[in-house]
Amino acid sequence: MAKTISVKEIANKIIRGEELFIVDARNPEDFADWRIEGKGVEVVNIPYFEVLDGIEPYLDRLPKEKNKTIYAVCAKGGSSEFVAEQLEGAGYTDAYSIEGGMKAWSEHLEPVKIGELKSGGTIYQFVRLGKGCLSYLVESNGEGALIDTNRMTDAYVRFANEHGITIKHVLDTHLHADHISGGRKLAEELGATYYLPPKDAEEVTFAYTPIQDGDRIHVGHVVIEALYSPGHTIGSTSFIVDDQYLLTGDILFVDSIGRPDLAGKAQDWVSDLRETLYRRYKQLADDLIVLPAHYMGPNEMNKDGSVAERLGVLYKKNHGLNISSDEEFRRTVTENLPPQPNAYQEIRQTNMGKLHPTEDEQREMEIGPNRCAVR
Repeated sequence: MAKTISVKEIANKIIRGEELFIVDARNPEDFADWRIEGKGVEVVNIPYFEVLDGIEPYLDRLPKEKNKTIYAVCAKGGSSEFVAEQLEGAGYTDAYSIEGGMKAWSEHLEPVKIGELKSGGTIYQFVRLGKGCLSYLVESNGEGALIDTNRMTDAYVRFANEHGITIKHVLDTHLHADHISGGRKLAEELGATYYLPPKDAEEVTFAYTPIQDGDRIHVGHVVIEALYSPGHTIGSTSFIVDDQYLLTGDILFVDSIGRPDLAGKAQDWVSDLRETLYRRYKQLADDLIVLPAHYMGPNEMNKDGSVAERLGVLYKKNHGLNISSDEEFRRTVTENLPPQPNAYQEIRQTNMGKLHPTEDEQREMEIGPNRCAVR
């Protein structure tokens, strides 16, 4: 019987920067599209169906040291147990199967404390390593606000209960196209107020509270102020938390900027994106700490596992903030874009309340990497 390890343990190892050797047993097409990544991670693709008669033909792709720890992963955690057993049979004494496979990896949320708030309170970042999604909990005086939550709402509820936090507000920076929002579901479950930018909500089928430029939400002793920042979507709205943190949604990332094409209006929204990045944000304080809704890769992750950087630093280092020509900027954000997120149209429809996929269908819709950015 193969030894197993949880995705939480794998996540913590990656956040700590440990070296991991992983055998991914999925088919080559799935592996090429999406895999476990991290600064210390080495992954080789050895499909399950190729080792049914033994893993010996692939020993040259494995570590030479037989005491080296090897982790096997597959789609759901079944085939990887067989591969781990094959590794043990080949003399590797420390082989593990990752429980739940890439399905579980895609859904795991790891909370990271970002920092204390000067008015009294704390801000936490929930890192979804398997998808590159980032969501946030602002806590002050026992009250909480959640921003850009994923559909795995139990993780937020459990964390809030463990820390004695009552969630009063749930906010989305925009209508998401790459993942299914848990915001409305959480608000209904917890009796909280759900906020959505109205320009992104013209087709939604449910009740919500509009969040407009300049609106201020009080969470205990802390104020969250809305800043209208269109470009990724026409309604995209950023949130300034306690004059310390700037939650940028999918407008600005640490190593890239947002793409304007996921609602089919790239040419229309390019000027909005440039206006937000080159004027609205430029007027803000350089020492605001940018907290985006996504990250593209492990190079954007800090030593503590967080994804954050000061705005002034980004204006010096982020290529998307240093394009002088309007025409070059337009080309950058409309041409040669990465593939659009899997099932992004269906995800948008779901977030509008027009589609009601089952849990398994939602999981399938989200499979794959984050693709919300332009480099």
